[in-house]
Amino acid sequence: MKKVLVICDLFPPAFGPRMGYLCKYLKHYNWEPVILTEAVEEKTFTFLAGKDKVTYVNYYTAKNPVLKKLQWISTLFLDLCFGYKDTRMYNAAKKLVEGNTFDLILCSSFRTFPLPAAQKVADKYKLPLVVDLRDIIEQYTGDEFMSHTLPSFCGLNKLFVSVFKRKSLRDRNRVLQKASYVTTISPWHVDILKQYNPKVELIYNGFDPELFYPEQKTTDQFIITYTGRLLSTAMRDPGLLMEALAILSAENVFTDKDCRVYWYVDDASREIISEEARKYGVLPFMDFKGYVPASDIPSILNNSSVLLLLTNRAQGTGPKGVMTTKFFESLAVEKPILCVRSDESYLAKAIDETKAGLAATNVKEVCHFLKYYYKEWREKGCTSSPIDKNKLLRFSREEQAKQFIKIFEKINIHG
Repeated sequence: MKKVLVICDLFPPAFGPRMGYLCKYLKHYNWEPVILTEAVEEKTFTFLAGKDKVTYVNYYTAKNPVLKKLQWISTLFLDLCFGYKDTRMYNAAKKLVEGNTFDLILCSSFRTFPLPAAQKVADKYKLPLVVDLRDIIEQYTGDEFMSHTLPSFCGLNKLFVSVFKRKSLRDRNRVLQKASYVTTISPWHVDILKQYNPKVELIYNGFDPELFYPEQKTTDQFIITYTGRLLSTAMRDPGLLMEALAILSAENVFTDKDCRVYWYVDDASREIISEEARKYGVLPFMDFKGYVPASDIPSILNNSSVLLLLTNRAQGTGPKGVMTTKFFESLAVEKPILCVRSDESYLAKAIDETKAGLAATNVKEVCHFLKYYYKEWREKGCTSSPIDKNKLLRFSREEQAKQFIKIFEKINIHG
């Protein structure tokens, strides 16, 4: 069995579905993953944890919330000035390489960390490096790429974010130029990253076919469901949905008794959504459920009437290359997808090609869509979408593991 060292910023039980599912299926094809990652408290993907050899590097040991924030800020400063986090990751990786025989290194990141550590290990031990970028700084409308909001102090937080962004991009691009291959999640990302390395392969996010499949379940209410986070309305704008709910309510198409919008979101997202709902007078339609374990998501999606994706127009300063995992999981359960507002780019194209639903550009489209599926729900007690199943297969996590393996084998043959 061949062996790959996976160095990544997040891995289950934390929010790391891409690497978690990949490692699950690598083992089916005679590749043994050994994982090195950062320790975080989040327990979203517990069902994917405990099945792999994982080493966790713990940077944040404080328990008190105030001390925790201070520790995060000081670690960010040390990382900016001295590459603190990558240094610790590199030292942990050396121990793993010296105790194993690896065929290559795969490093996955949403920003830059831990790419420099992975490259340093690859150079030291003459191992090929595949870089997987799930998200990149260029796709964001502002500073949403920061994992926490910095406290404001005489405007220095903006200066710090600017310096951190420049350093992150410089470090990332230096590693990209040396990588044997680069993988990423959308055609837009491919175009951007090819500036730094011509060997960029598109491997979408996707769904696990063992977990996500259609189940026709009747419900007592017409349920619109969203799972995830809202970083800002510039990135994800629910305005068209709120406006449509206000119009359809005024027209007595439905009321907040038979139509509910379920939000499986964190507290920060809830504040943004509540504010938008109040603007249109539709807060009574909203149900805030909080985050749930990832293992609950298939059932939640199958118990919904319409599945909501939030984004914004990609042109200008809008978000770029949005191809969220939620889209692929929604596809797999064959429920109608409502995307507001359409990115008018690759996500809208994918929704159209798979016949999954609507990427809306105006409120009239949203009203028509909701009326259509509300009528279907009234007649059947459930809804379904005529997904093109031939297009669906390529988004399976198992098929995507095969894509990674093809790259690994190319490297093994050609070096």
